[in-house]
Amino acid sequence: MKKSQANGHYLFTSESVSLGHPDKVSDQISDAVLDSLIRHDPMARVACETLCTTGLVVIAGEVTVHNAAAEKALLEVEETARRTIKRIGYTDPAMKFDSESCAIIRTLHGQSGDISMGVDREGAGDQGMMFGFACRETPELMPLPIMLAHKLMDRHQKVREKNIIPGLRPDAKSQVTVEYDGLKPVRIHTVVISTQHHPMWNGPRKQAELKKAVTKHIIEPIMPKKMWHGDAVIHVNPTGQFEIGGPHGDTGLTGRKIIVDTYGGRGRHGGGAFSGKDPTKVDRSAAYMCRYIAKNIVAAGLADVCEIQLSYAIGVAEPTSVHVDCFGTGKLGNHAISELVREHFQLTPRGIIKMLDLRKPIYEQTAFHGHFGKPSFNWEKTDVAPKLAKAAKIR
Repeated sequence: MKKSQANGHYLFTSESVSLGHPDKVSDQISDAVLDSLIRHDPMARVACETLCTTGLVVIAGEVTVHNAAAEKALLEVEETARRTIKRIGYTDPAMKFDSESCAIIRTLHGQSGDISMGVDREGAGDQGMMFGFACRETPELMPLPIMLAHKLMDRHQKVREKNIIPGLRPDAKSQVTVEYDGLKPVRIHTVVISTQHHPMWNGPRKQAELKKAVTKHIIEPIMPKKMWHGDAVIHVNPTGQFEIGGPHGDTGLTGRKIIVDTYGGRGRHGGGAFSGKDPTKVDRSAAYMCRYIAKNIVAAGLADVCEIQLSYAIGVAEPTSVHVDCFGTGKLGNHAISELVREHFQLTPRGIIKMLDLRKPIYEQTAFHGHFGKPSFNWEKTDVAPKLAKAAKIR
């Protein structure tokens, strides 16, 4: 959020995608492979990339494991991928991509010795900068547009799986535009949902019926009543129809939905993707720590909006910088809050992994509908907030 936006009305938009979106299929396969290895070898080094297209999945990357059970799991990557595709909902050959018939190519090799040498010294697995963000717009301390967009996709999944609207298919996207007055969201301006569907919904008349059903069963149950007015704009499948979708309609790649994965464009992004990476990769683990820090700062009442940046050099343990920006909402100065961060959070790669308990098979569940705002993840806890609030009082 720019400081110039602190006053006045403006619109802000965020999008989400369903677990059946081709890029998210790739993310989930990469993270399912990661989980299958970490389950047997918590110290596994994994950087797994996935491509999916019509009838084909390619799994590539660098993997190093340290015991026979993990080596066996590595040999069962194809089974892991098929199980993931089936869970997502690609089980019908008519979609030209399904869990039983797609070909799977596996090309994995060991992690570079030049990288592992630095990680073995407990340094960062890569260089780069990572950001975290939190604000008071929702109970999750997330920006409202991205939380609503994710909740629409959560609802789409439930409606599809329960067959409340017959003929929905796994691929879908949502987009929510919110009107703000300064830092306060005041009205839902526009909602867009594009959902893949069975041919039964083809044609203008059927699409009009589908729009009514989607509005009733997916959109309206999610919209906050105080901000949902009769003049809100609704688009459902604005191209006219969406029969051809999934990996047959668009090739999917791991790591191509980094804004969906984070804050929907609010705050900044360091550019690193998450899925398929073990926690020695600070692209992932430090971004989780940044969210943890920012959320605890806001939960402690030290700011209404907070963005954290950490940066690292490959092979070096301590961060090269710690930056705090509260956009003028801080109860203390940014520098004072930055000092509190260094005092109360472990910022080395080893410390982050320990503090957030990241050497567990938790990652497949992060790979759809956002990595942030879900209470089950350790980086969403606000357990440090009381300590921060107490420390701030004596400064």
